[in-house]
Amino acid sequence: MAVAAYLLINTETGKEGDVVEALRKIEGVKHAHVVTGLHDVVCYVEAPELTDLKKIIIEKIRGVNGISRTVTCFAVDW
Repeated sequence: MAVAAYLLINTETGKEGDVVEALRKIEGVKHAHVVTGLHDVVCYVEAPELTDLKKIIIEKIRGVNGISRTVTCFAVDW
């Protein structure tokens, strides 16, 4: 069974669009959108195993230029 998470992302000012563009190119990122509110971007990520999800989040997503902070919310039921 796949594992999934929503990431609530804060970006540097004016970098929201660039961040979403970069996120949509990462394998495992199913959705990425600029949003209003406390966070600038929300993305949904899926992977076959928890270790794969961890690698996507830590090594790929958190390395995207323009991201200043992330909050990861693991999906526990879908």
